[in-house]
Amino acid sequence: MQFNNSWFNELPGFYTALNPTPLKNPRLLYHSDSLAQQLGLDDSWFTADKATLWSGETLLPGMQPLAQVYSGHQFGVWAGQLGDGRGILLGEQQLADGRKFDWHLKGAGLTPYSRMGDGRAVLRSTLREFLASEAMHHLGVPTSRALTVVTSDEPVYRETTERGAMLLRVAESHVRFGHFEHFFYNGQQEKLQQLADYVIAHHWPGLVGDADAYLLWFTDVVKRTARLIAHWQSIGFAHGVMNTDNMSILGITLDYGPYGFLDDYQPGFICNHSDHQGRYAFDNQPVVGLWNLNRLAHALSGLMSTDQLKQALAEYEPELMRAWGDKMRARLGLLTSEKGDNDILTGLLSLMTHEGSDYTRTFRLLSMTQQDESRSPLRDEFIDRDAFDRWYNDYRQRLLRDQSSDEVRQPLMKSVNPAIILRNYLAQQAIERAELDDISVLTRLHQALARPFDDAPEFADLAQRPPDWGKKVEVSCSS
Repeated sequence: MQFNNSWFNELPGFYTALNPTPLKNPRLLYHSDSLAQQLGLDDSWFTADKATLWSGETLLPGMQPLAQVYSGHQFGVWAGQLGDGRGILLGEQQLADGRKFDWHLKGAGLTPYSRMGDGRAVLRSTLREFLASEAMHHLGVPTSRALTVVTSDEPVYRETTERGAMLLRVAESHVRFGHFEHFFYNGQQEKLQQLADYVIAHHWPGLVGDADAYLLWFTDVVKRTARLIAHWQSIGFAHGVMNTDNMSILGITLDYGPYGFLDDYQPGFICNHSDHQGRYAFDNQPVVGLWNLNRLAHALSGLMSTDQLKQALAEYEPELMRAWGDKMRARLGLLTSEKGDNDILTGLLSLMTHEGSDYTRTFRLLSMTQQDESRSPLRDEFIDRDAFDRWYNDYRQRLLRDQSSDEVRQPLMKSVNPAIILRNYLAQQAIERAELDDISVLTRLHQALARPFDDAPEFADLAQRPPDWGKKVEVSCSS
């Protein structure tokens, strides 16, 4: 296995070199088989005697551990210097096909950037990130991924005393908007430009040497961010801490703390009970995405003119609406485009809002509609049947104008309308059993999340509406 250390070698002054702090009696609890295969790791890597590798106590040849420094705006307020307060970048695995992946250990102990924290993670938050990144990946959303979860006998203090844990996560890069903000606000323009050149060379190599490299690069960052948030919105995902230090320069989902998938369709859904003002509510995510990009543009103002920055930012809204429109048209099963398609969508969402319809279940049942039938299997989900029938008549007429068969349309709809998502209560059930060293619920849930679009009878119970208590599971920044 080959590890590179381009961050360590090319960016001195952008990090602090240090090793992870071992946990007490670490034990490998779980790992992702599919990610392991992608990284070229067979089962021998995940035996009980390898726990010290996944907890950072044993380093592989070529690894150069370090903690990155960055800054950021948190909940709309400049927070100053942040950085990897509990994370360690172990190294960058180089695959035979040329791809490179950071190995990043979360919960690895104190760093110079821990501020008032203890540098640790607990099993609860570690499993939530593991499950979320796996769920998002299999839903087709750009995301970091999680390879291993290690548990231990180390006590970690949050609201209560919990068991310390570590997560080994993998991403093409952990560069954040906040990396650029750090050097901008510290007046280190040379380092900011050095970072921009590094990012372009490693992740946009086709732009190297182009006279408009910075403009083309930033424009692509804007579009990637727009597409990511459109994808979040389409599947009903809410990221509870969209601070600039949690925004990926590559447009991937990063840093799963408090998050949630919609159960009942509530546009103003707030998944983080620490978010008292609802800044990161579900329906506010598109606006926050643009706000964060404006903060990044400000940091990049020494590399481009104001007109260039405005030109790039102007791509955000049309890209967001195009991507969201494409995804929602696919979820409705509309194979062509018509002027009134948005009325079809907003009509359904209005009904769902009024009745608190389950977001995922509604679109999945819609996928089973027979366009030649005057009744939809979705009808019984609504109390106001007359209102639904009026909407459904318009929808059915729209389907018929596509002149496509159910045999063509239904599989396409099911391929984008998941049957199973990571509901908070499902994660909570898996966590509670895993805290007792029982991974059976975790294993089954992980297997189901890897097949979100399948009609899988063995996982039918996971596709049902949550129980009432399941809608009240609260998560916060310690989650």
